[in-house]
Amino acid sequence: MARLFEYQSKEILKKVGIKIPEGGVARSVDEAVEIAERIGYPVVLKVQIWETGRTGKGGVRFAENADEVRKAAGEMLGMRWGEFTVEALLVEKKLEIEREFFAGIIVDDAEARPLMIFSSIGGVGIEEIAREHPEAVAKTHINPVKGFYSYQGRELARQAGIKGKLLIKIGDALAKLYKAMVMYDARSLETNPLALTKDGEVVALDAHIVIDDYAVYRHPDLDIEIARELPRPATELEKIAFNVEKDDYRGTFYFIQMVLDVPPDGKHIGFHGGGGGGSMMSMDAVINKGFKPANFTDTSGNPPASKVYRAAKIILSQPNIVGYFASGSGLASQEQTNLARGLIKAFLEDNIEIPAVLRVGGNMEEQAIELLHTYLKDIPGKVEGYGKDDSPDFCAERLKKLVEENGRKLHKVVPHKEYQPKEGEYLIETLTGKIWIDHAACEKCESKPCIEACAAGVLKLEDGKPVIALEPEDVKKGKCTECLACEIACQFHGNKGLHIVLPIPGLAEYREKLIQKQG
Repeated sequence: MARLFEYQSKEILKKVGIKIPEGGVARSVDEAVEIAERIGYPVVLKVQIWETGRTGKGGVRFAENADEVRKAAGEMLGMRWGEFTVEALLVEKKLEIEREFFAGIIVDDAEARPLMIFSSIGGVGIEEIAREHPEAVAKTHINPVKGFYSYQGRELARQAGIKGKLLIKIGDALAKLYKAMVMYDARSLETNPLALTKDGEVVALDAHIVIDDYAVYRHPDLDIEIARELPRPATELEKIAFNVEKDDYRGTFYFIQMVLDVPPDGKHIGFHGGGGGGSMMSMDAVINKGFKPANFTDTSGNPPASKVYRAAKIILSQPNIVGYFASGSGLASQEQTNLARGLIKAFLEDNIEIPAVLRVGGNMEEQAIELLHTYLKDIPGKVEGYGKDDSPDFCAERLKKLVEENGRKLHKVVPHKEYQPKEGEYLIETLTGKIWIDHAACEKCESKPCIEACAAGVLKLEDGKPVIALEPEDVKKGKCTECLACEIACQFHGNKGLHIVLPIPGLAEYREKLIQKQG
């Protein structure tokens, strides 16, 4: 899920007609003062983070003049808040409040419908309100086909104890909240407090919206860099990973850093799961053996080898890990040979020196294990492949033994270099990459193993040279499944004349910074 900051959430509410306090976003002390001078004193300054409960922790401050704004903003900007560093403040006009309410909508997955919640008491958590004042809370499920209207909002407010003319204003605000939720594909929307001011206006004093990550592409105006529910801003590496996922619909690739700066303690590993439940079981297994996952990664839903390759390269962009552990459900229907080839290409390129235990249980697991053992036997780091009959606990124990045998050697990130074609090489463009073929090398290749390896029939021989067998437009749209079989066949059994380039924007630059830091 993609969380929005308060200022972003309020802009959405403003678009649907809900009143918000006058103000603006400041990223410097001078900007904070400028905004305060423009809207007039007194003002409130709020840190922009993805957490509630800011008031009690110094995240909300009030100011009566420019000196107070300057002092507060100077102290708040740059402050550490858990894993956050505060980079922005919302500076707003302080309003005189008559009464506070709570209003929120969430998607109730059990009912497959949105659930509207309203409380005639606001300012604190809805759980606490429901526990101490259950009579003040009313809720109703919304029929997404019929929608939610002001009269329904009035009825909900009446059930929570609201009376008189205020019912009209609250009902209207609740209907507009649902309009905002639908307009922006929100999974949850909350305003706490929704307040009645002294002059009779209903205003959203606070707001938090979470956008469904599958709908982020529909809302470029929100400038969401990564559609993941994180407790902090996305890291550079997470952004690189997300750009792989968002541009490739085939299968799933989820990556999150669990440790932002891996310490050289000899305990952290790169973790690569395949399927939610199996990944959790596998993560428990390595933790029980004393390891600490530096990241959580999931590639499932039958991703192509190209996506697995990119996932592996990103995992290997974490220095100081001592091993690589891949394990999913063990019963996956996806082709494990794709997983194997993606890992083979990544491990060969980086020539890894740390051990890897790869549990590739599922469809075609025997072939996948054979591929791993055949093509990764000569790299410095020892690689072992296992199938569904080998438990995650057994595989985690094998990794522990291999890590110890390797002296808990720390992984060093190496440059990410893409193959640079020579002039005149034959090019085939795929969905996310490029196949470069050196026909001069192919002329000296007797077996042409790339042709037999290409199960999709993308390649054919013409005058003894591999060329495209299908329409280029079809290949580029996905007829080439990017299984990487042709490249592996050529590199190990041919004349090394075929190379596949799978760009990972930003990774080379990211690794270069790490290498400089490593010394």
